[in-house]
Amino acid sequence: MTQNLFANHQHRPLADILRPQTLDEVLGQPQLIGAEGRLSRLLTAQHLPSVLFWGPPGTGKTTIARLIANQIQCHFTALSAVFSGVVQMRKEFAAARERRETGQKTLLFVDEIHRFNRAQQDALLPVIEDGTVIFIAATTENPGFSINAVLLSRVQVFTLERLDISTLEVSYSRGRKPLLSAH
Repeated sequence: MTQNLFANHQHRPLADILRPQTLDEVLGQPQLIGAEGRLSRLLTAQHLPSVLFWGPPGTGKTTIARLIANQIQCHFTALSAVFSGVVQMRKEFAAARERRETGQKTLLFVDEIHRFNRAQQDALLPVIEDGTVIFIAATTENPGFSINAVLLSRVQVFTLERLDISTLEVSYSRGRKPLLSAH
């Protein structure tokens, strides 16, 4: 009997299926999340500043943000600068304020923040400054040119490196699941 690959109605993209479930499973970013990584040290000290992840596509920016939210037990809210504007941001800020009143923290993740204009970037400042949200953003563009100086002065920039084949080979040799399986 031939099995139909498309029979599963709950289809998930391969990237989602392979997505790490903990920070320890993230590949290729030891300068950030390795034993002595900058981000690891901040998380261990329980001091997470506002963060901007800068790196090429596919390096784990969104995944790391989600995993941080899980680790520090925050509600994760994601906005895409491609599809969101100030109106959507204000709704999310109001929801974060409500959660804060009940003792729950919110991690606000803004993907492709370089696509926000100056006014949209400025709209983030009050909730970053007053602690309404823990702020993490991601960009593939050089932040020195694409993020306004006021916002840039309030975040720590972490650079993610492109994954190379040796990183994937080391992961496989340590017994991690192969990226593709015959099963």
